[in-house]
Amino acid sequence: MPTQQSILITGGAGFIGANLVRYLLEQGGYRITVFDNLSAGSKDNLQQAVADSQKKVSDTFFIEGDILDADRLTEAMRGHDRVIHLAAETQVRESIRNPRPHLEINAQGTLNVLEAARLAGVRGLLFASSNAAAGRQEPPVHEGIVPCPMSPYGAVKLYGEALCTAYYHSFGLPTAIFRFANVYGPYSLHKTSVVNRLFGRIYEGQPLEIFGDGLQTRDFIHARDVAQGLELALRQPLENDRVWGQIFQIATGVETTIRDIAGMILRLKDRNGSSLVFRPPVAGEVRRNVSDIAKARRVLGFEPRMKIHELLPSLWEWYRQSRERRPNPLTTAGD
Repeated sequence: MPTQQSILITGGAGFIGANLVRYLLEQGGYRITVFDNLSAGSKDNLQQAVADSQKKVSDTFFIEGDILDADRLTEAMRGHDRVIHLAAETQVRESIRNPRPHLEINAQGTLNVLEAARLAGVRGLLFASSNAAAGRQEPPVHEGIVPCPMSPYGAVKLYGEALCTAYYHSFGLPTAIFRFANVYGPYSLHKTSVVNRLFGRIYEGQPLEIFGDGLQTRDFIHARDVAQGLELALRQPLENDRVWGQIFQIATGVETTIRDIAGMILRLKDRNGSSLVFRPPVAGEVRRNVSDIAKARRVLGFEPRMKIHELLPSLWEWYRQSRERRPNPLTTAGD
């Protein structure tokens, strides 16, 4: 790996982006540019992540821009070694209610990112995909399955994966695809993910809403472990075809029910199961979701270290304090 890599992160002011910026700064050896339109992320997220890293602010730069602006995107990428493409519409339920923005932003936006990287001479691109691209599968989900997305969000993520593969083979642009499981962690106040939604109900003194019977399962991975997986890929030489042109499941391999998560959160507030309210199930929702991470372990040396049952108390404190500072968080991203 070069002495210092120059990295551009689309969507870097968002939840995963802020955690990634902090992690890269802590590892050292990276000069980071964040490209974000601030529709979901915020400069506060980014500034807090940089401060928490206890590294120099001068190692991180910010460009306000939209991935639908192809010219600005291409100009921003010039001079960078690698790109990590995180920017996206990410709310599964909203993609079902209103699919068009997901198709326009995620499909055209990803095409713009890939084309900009090609034109700017970028030497490697990491694409943030999702287990939603795999869809309904017999768990554990692995990289070799035939995808069957259940939502427009999952379908457009699968399209993005196909574009990455096409650019790798057609233009020689090194790409690697990372299918994230359900990500949780700090800098996520604007998210309406499972954990945040339940935190919000507890904070407001309301019963916890569970859609369906609560026995649907997810593979919950901390954003810091996601950042670990991405950073391990950044270290790989371009000639390593075990990484470039490949798909990786980035998860923990641990299956947890939504009802279990709700129970853990209730115990944080010394409340019992009577505080649960069950709602009708959501169309397009995957029943079971857990990943086989053997390939990421074997090829990248990836090893998730963060355990949700151990981290929920500290994450709740972060959420509570953040809500006190900002009582009306955005709700622009999703599960």
